[in-house]
Amino acid sequence: EALFFNFVKKKDMSNAFFNVPVAQNEPIKPYDPKSNERESLLQTYKSMKNQDPIDIPMYIGGEEVRTATKKPISPPHNHKHIIGHYNVGELEHVELAIHKALSARKKWAQTPWQERAAIFLKAAELLAGPYRDKMNAATMLCQSKNVFQAEIDAACEMIDFFRFNVQYMTKIYKEQPESAPGVWNRLEYRPLEGFVFALTPFNFTSIAANLCAAPAMMGNVIVWKPSQTQVYSAKVIMDLFKEAGLPDGVINMVTVSGRVAGEAIFNHSDFAGLHFTGSTDVFRTLWKDMANNIEKYKSYPRVVGETGGKDFVVAHPSAIPSQVATALSRGSFEFQGQKCSAASRAYVPENIWPEVKKILKEQVGSFKMGSPEDTTNFINAVIDSKSFNNIKEYIDYCKSASDAEIIIGGNCNDEIGYFVEPTVVVTTNPSFKTMVEEIFGPVLTIYVYASTDFEETLDIVDRTSQYALTGSILSQDRYAIQLATQKLENAAGNFYINDKPTGAVVGQQPFGGARGSGTNDKAGAPMNLSRWVSARTIKETFVTPQDYKYPFLG
Repeated sequence: EALFFNFVKKKDMSNAFFNVPVAQNEPIKPYDPKSNERESLLQTYKSMKNQDPIDIPMYIGGEEVRTATKKPISPPHNHKHIIGHYNVGELEHVELAIHKALSARKKWAQTPWQERAAIFLKAAELLAGPYRDKMNAATMLCQSKNVFQAEIDAACEMIDFFRFNVQYMTKIYKEQPESAPGVWNRLEYRPLEGFVFALTPFNFTSIAANLCAAPAMMGNVIVWKPSQTQVYSAKVIMDLFKEAGLPDGVINMVTVSGRVAGEAIFNHSDFAGLHFTGSTDVFRTLWKDMANNIEKYKSYPRVVGETGGKDFVVAHPSAIPSQVATALSRGSFEFQGQKCSAASRAYVPENIWPEVKKILKEQVGSFKMGSPEDTTNFINAVIDSKSFNNIKEYIDYCKSASDAEIIIGGNCNDEIGYFVEPTVVVTTNPSFKTMVEEIFGPVLTIYVYASTDFEETLDIVDRTSQYALTGSILSQDRYAIQLATQKLENAAGNFYINDKPTGAVVGQQPFGGARGSGTNDKAGAPMNLSRWVSARTIKETFVTPQDYKYPFLG
């Protein structure tokens, strides 16, 4: 049953409480060969790839802002092909974005909740229909996702964020206090006093949209800095918000360096919150910057961050080898391992290792690698030269190590695109470099343990990494599952039983981790939205006392 909102602001003259449409997960299109959706998407991809070079502006207060400094946009799988350019801003542009956001704040904060809901519900429907191909194609083209990975991210997950967040918003507003006789107690959920800074990653188009949209839905105004390698789909997101009816100045997109953004934002008295997904090191640096400037702010900023991961798969001796191998091949190598949740370390018992190894080699050996335009390619390019070089350094380290062996892949080539073969490393050292450090690429390291050492191995899993984002256990033994669930309680914010550790779905598996993986505020859940409001308690007394004396004084 739809949740409803039972609190009406004074500015809202509607004499009704409104049910919102019941949120349902957007069906994933399969893009079968010769299907209409595949043909339509590939036509859009080719059109966007071969169109005249585009010039992507910044979006500040409803204006398209361009500068003399421009940087090229190229597909990672064909880095010599120029799609267009984006405009590089300076300090003045961030300051202008803050000004425009604050200028829009009062009117947006006073907008009735159902009007805000309608904008994002419309955005969901536009994305499910006329914007679907464009959003998916932009993600395929400039983030090098295959057709399926683009569909589950740029279309379905973004749609789900919009729909479910509307429902979660009403759930939050519905939470009201008890009232004693003669008194009416109310809770008002106000937007934060100031602006929110959204700092978003390249790897999920849906995350980029949600980090802006979630606070905005709750009445906040946003300054958004997308990743420079996600600017193309960021433009499509801004087009989508505009067509859905989002007022000018509510979300302002600036393409500037991190240093420039930080100089303006973290020194501003109206900075009210940070919504972040990215690296752990960057997040910690930003937190230090905020702490050093804490006296400057009107309020203590809300800090919400999802950061790194060193996600694990643990196989029990009872696990089925084909299931373990498939969890690894999908969980480690979909989207070239560039998921915060990607399996990058695995613990396999020696009794099933020969069969797991055989199947894993067969599966990974059958992967095709190349452009997303060829939908038979399971593997595409990593995002840019910096990432390519970083991953290659890790692979080269493994090649020279005495306590590790590359059994699959290990080759890299950036002549045409930034292609890294899916690589599987086997180590005899559970603390080997690639078992501990986040790589963010298609590199999986496996530690083969003695079949009698399952419980001890769980302890190793728990203490090996600073991260605690995702992890999984594969087992046919329920007692082993129970033991792993208990011992790995703090090792993963999203824990999977007999599955790969990726693929969280909005409304089903709220996503986020703790330790070095973030604040665990769970995107795709009411708890995330509640971070973007500041509650005010209102008590109204109907018959007001006129004498100070209490009965005990009689």
